[in-house]
Amino acid sequence: MTLSGNQKRKMKSAARFFAVQALFQMEASGQTMDRVMVEFEDHRFGEEFDDFTMAEGDSRLFRKLVGDAVNHQAKIDQMTDRALVAKWPIARIDPTLRALFRAAGAEMVEGDTPPKVVITEFVDVARAFFPEGDEAKFTNAVLDHMAREAKPEAF
Repeated sequence: MTLSGNQKRKMKSAARFFAVQALFQMEASGQTMDRVMVEFEDHRFGEEFDDFTMAEGDSRLFRKLVGDAVNHQAKIDQMTDRALVAKWPIARIDPTLRALFRAAGAEMVEGDTPPKVVITEFVDVARAFFPEGDEAKFTNAVLDHMAREAKPEAF
């Protein structure tokens, strides 16, 4: 079966969403990266609820984001710290946002996706997790700063 461009984009968006969840779960539960990735691929991708079915994720992108976020966490966290206000180091922010910044940072540092696309995609993830708050605006500002550091030639 050949996927359309729109289907591929949706799967990549889902992979980013799942990567944030997986990184959050790893931090909250202390589970290993391999165990969490297998759980997501086997049970979360396409999971069906009473009236809703989760999207299928792009497994390759999901694994790359989670792996790069873990393997380059110190570098990504330092970049995030520089983007945050001095009074709010990464250790003090919401753990969901911390996971989001790590996944987005991994894609910016180790991926070839244009930074503006990464920002747009992860701002949408922030909106999904925080539909009522200002977290999406905060995410946009922090990721913009991170992108300008990681890939200044793109601006």
